[in-house]
Amino acid sequence: MTGSEKKPKRTSQGALILYHGMKLSTMVKLFQLKPSLRWSRWRQIGLMIPFGIYNSIMALVELLLFRNKINKTEIDPNPIFVLGYWRSGTTMLHNLMALDPRYAFPNLYETIFPWHFLSSETINSGLTGWMVPKSRPMDNMEAHWKVPQEDEFAICTMCLVSPYTLPLRPFDLEEWTRSFRIEELPEQDRKLWFDTVKLFMKKLTVRYKKPLVMKSPTHTYRIKAILEMFPNAKFVYIHRNPFDVFNSTLHLRNTLIGENTLGSAYHPNAEENVIDTFLEAYTRYERDRHLIPEGNLVEVKYEELSSDPLTHLEKIYNGLNLGGFDEVRRRLEPQLADHQKYQKNHFQPDRHWQLEVYRRCKEVYDRFGYPAPPSSDSDTAAA
Repeated sequence: MTGSEKKPKRTSQGALILYHGMKLSTMVKLFQLKPSLRWSRWRQIGLMIPFGIYNSIMALVELLLFRNKINKTEIDPNPIFVLGYWRSGTTMLHNLMALDPRYAFPNLYETIFPWHFLSSETINSGLTGWMVPKSRPMDNMEAHWKVPQEDEFAICTMCLVSPYTLPLRPFDLEEWTRSFRIEELPEQDRKLWFDTVKLFMKKLTVRYKKPLVMKSPTHTYRIKAILEMFPNAKFVYIHRNPFDVFNSTLHLRNTLIGENTLGSAYHPNAEENVIDTFLEAYTRYERDRHLIPEGNLVEVKYEELSSDPLTHLEKIYNGLNLGGFDEVRRRLEPQLADHQKYQKNHFQPDRHWQLEVYRRCKEVYDRFGYPAPPSSDSDTAAA
């Protein structure tokens, strides 16, 4: 098959799942959520207790070795947060910004094993690299332990106050969206979330001693909470054609739920839920972006950044007054050829949902200058 006939990429991530980085105490909390369980997932379920024991022991070792250093460490007050709904280009942007040697970012190992990466990563990443597929299960983005990764994985693993509980109960849409709204959580959960984010960022600072570039689509809902912790934080918001986001997010949901669930992957009303959560992310961003200090926010269009990353990354640097772009340019230029060769997923557009996304998200189309759907359904959306 060629061109638009190619099926979107979907491959296995192996037996290792998101929840294998938890301590036993968090796993108990996980099972109190009454996740869906099936015998077909026996390998993933069976590994929970051994991983939980190992993570609990190693977390204690890390506490003994690094507690004083962690407690004394101050997070740089000017972190950078990459915002944008899922499949809007946040990973591409995060990878580009990670080229700057003045900044640090969480990698895959650190987000999967947040409790003990300071003491275990050097040895374990070399021994277990074979467990990580060469690319992500839902697309062709490179994967290995050192690749930049979103911090929400670590937050979920450490405290479960996270929408990434979705694969546990993919039929429970209310449970998985509640942590979008940090200010509405019970005080115990709210404090747990703040403490977890700060602890993870402190541990990263202990390791790298640099300002951090953090990325997670979930932070698009949490600008107020982030500014509560870091009043001078800087933000880059990336946006993309809403229908492309819709198609790609449905594929992402199906893939990641299927790979990380402990039971059924049944996810009802996925199309409606993607539109609802996309609009909520946009609405909350529009509501809260005025809270960001002047000069600390830049917006970028995925389609422009993807076609000319050098030019538009420099615009981001200029907009945030970061300086130091010459070194980033030197590191990025050799990679431009590979960047242009990247193979996106392709989706056959469903005319009903194409029109429905436009009808419900017209404000987003107008705000960012995206065209209305074409008069025919022959074009293919890419992601």
